[in-house]
Amino acid sequence: MYTARQQVHARGSRRRIRDNLIGIAGAIVIVGLAATTQIFYFQAGPGAPTPKPSASAAAASVPKPSLSENRTWTGTLTLNNKIPLGVELNGAAAPQAVAVFVQASQDDYYLGKTCHRLVIQPTFQLLQCGSIDGTGAPDPKFSYGPIENAPADNFYPAGTIAMARGSNDAASNGHQFFIVTADTTIPADTAGGYSVVGKVTSGLDALVDRVVKSGVNPSAGGNDGPPSVATAITGFTLQ
Repeated sequence: MYTARQQVHARGSRRRIRDNLIGIAGAIVIVGLAATTQIFYFQAGPGAPTPKPSASAAAASVPKPSLSENRTWTGTLTLNNKIPLGVELNGAAAPQAVAVFVQASQDDYYLGKTCHRLVIQPTFQLLQCGSIDGTGAPDPKFSYGPIENAPADNFYPAGTIAMARGSNDAASNGHQFFIVTADTTIPADTAGGYSVVGKVTSGLDALVDRVVKSGVNPSAGGNDGPPSVATAITGFTLQ
């Protein structure tokens, strides 16, 4: 009788274990089905959120001419932390180009950009700055026209600030500009002259003494190339 009771007890224990395992397995199946249903509902079914386009990098945009406010802007363009140039930009004469300068000032675009080109010829002398990569290459995402306020006689007095552009292309203005360091004549091409945005009102002599007189880097092999004195824009403010 004792042995019989042990066998009955053992069979009962095994049955309880089997029933518990079946119950646990059933609960797992139910939970899995519920989770799968929710995932389908919220990701692929009617509960799925409306897809939205992912954010992409903002393309460079040319500011509207109205940013120039059709007025005169004054400020300081500093080179190499020690050559402050007083500048005056004419927003009435070149509203689109001046708007670009105003935006560039607000965005600190010019800080750290180099003056990659110095030209020293008897009737042609300038320092060109603002290239996106320091090589003189244009910014492929930023260009505009038209040519504004170009001199009819192709004469650019010392101190003139004008926009650089591609040859024979009136819509290839960008951020690059040049400062005329001595009275200069630049012949117009098929597109015209170059947009004059303003002038240097002070500090031009210091620029000539500290950069221009040192000449073009000998590696250029001529009178048109990078300045011997490496030059960068270290400050630019407008008001």
